[in-house]
Amino acid sequence: MPIGIIASLDHEGRGVTTLEGKTVFVTGALPGERVEYAVYRRQPTYEQARSLRVLDESAARVRPRCPHFGVCGGCSMQHLDADAQVAAKQRLLEDNLRHIGELTAAQLYAPIHGPAWAYRGRARLSVRHVPKKGGVLVGFHERNSRYVADMRQCEILPAHLSALLLPLRELIAALSIRDRLPQIEVAVGERITALVLRVLEAPSADDETLLRDFADRHGVVFYLQPQGPASAYRFHPLAAPPLSYLLPDFGVEHFFLPTEFTQVNHSINRVLVRRAMRLLDPQPGERVGDMFCGLGNFALAMARCGAQVLGVEGSAELVGRAAENAAANGLDALVEYRVANLFAATAESVAAFGKLDKMLIDPPRDGALELVKALAADARDRPRRIVYVSCSPSTLARDAAILVGQKGYRLAGAGVVNMFPHTSHVESIALFERVAAP
Repeated sequence: MPIGIIASLDHEGRGVTTLEGKTVFVTGALPGERVEYAVYRRQPTYEQARSLRVLDESAARVRPRCPHFGVCGGCSMQHLDADAQVAAKQRLLEDNLRHIGELTAAQLYAPIHGPAWAYRGRARLSVRHVPKKGGVLVGFHERNSRYVADMRQCEILPAHLSALLLPLRELIAALSIRDRLPQIEVAVGERITALVLRVLEAPSADDETLLRDFADRHGVVFYLQPQGPASAYRFHPLAAPPLSYLLPDFGVEHFFLPTEFTQVNHSINRVLVRRAMRLLDPQPGERVGDMFCGLGNFALAMARCGAQVLGVEGSAELVGRAAENAAANGLDALVEYRVANLFAATAESVAAFGKLDKMLIDPPRDGALELVKALAADARDRPRRIVYVSCSPSTLARDAAILVGQKGYRLAGAGVVNMFPHTSHVESIALFERVAAP
């Protein structure tokens, strides 16, 4: 078996080494380690491998807490010290900015990080009835596989959700529709925990009795989803409070449905919004744009600071929820929402938003390429300051190159946000300041 010295981690948390001039990605290996590995996939320019034996161990290697680590695909970095994970993500952000954007941030912000365990307030669990493995399985997929991991606990889920994995297996095994229930979506709110059952067939009367009893005994709220996300409806108990999360620093409560997008890590989201507001510094009398605003996670904090806010989002359903949240928090006089496809933004469509003093951009992984390209040709008509919240270092770097190279901004600062501890997922926040217009 080949032996390699690991130079770095890639964007999926795999160790990187070389063999005869070819890059090798080694699952389970850490920078600085000398490992023996087995190749399982060969390509013309790279190979994929798994670590068999660590000959020289990194000082940052730790014992994974979860007994399912290595089989379950939910985590990829539990074998790396939590602080070292954050440092690795910061290096990945810097590398992407340098190699893709050809940029270096004027300031590196202190990473945003928090509790490394029991943090995940949103999850999508797969369900499979597998008689050969003893019945129903509920959990994440196995690593690099479509099979469901045989999970009996999960260290990144809140303790009360982890404790439900085995009871849920027993419940679903007792349902007549156990082969027609492929997924459970989990959403934790301030007052309730919602479980959305994706049902390809309506439950029987006996099934409904079992679901009601389970919900009452375990203190959860069941939703049933017969078709797409918009079809989900509350099943039991009907009288339970709504789902919501709080931003205490801004006196804001956001209400949401369990199939609507919210950040998975509520504690980190609170710090992220606080950091974003400090960097953006929205002020009374300013008009501020919140692009890809979702249900108003940042917009209402901006409004609470006194700014007049324009929120733009492609989903009419989320815009409707955002408007309801603005009204519920007494901020509707300061916030206007519009439905627009920002992935198809043009100079004309962006100009129609009107003059914006500042802007926050929080796009999906695809980034905001068309939006940043569509910013006004005249520098004086562009926002003075842009805060960009990213879930993909590569698309952030690509868009940053346009903002700096074509739109007259400087990259004032950037730093990582460890929204997903023990995974390779890298979120980040960056500040762009407009160079003084002539």
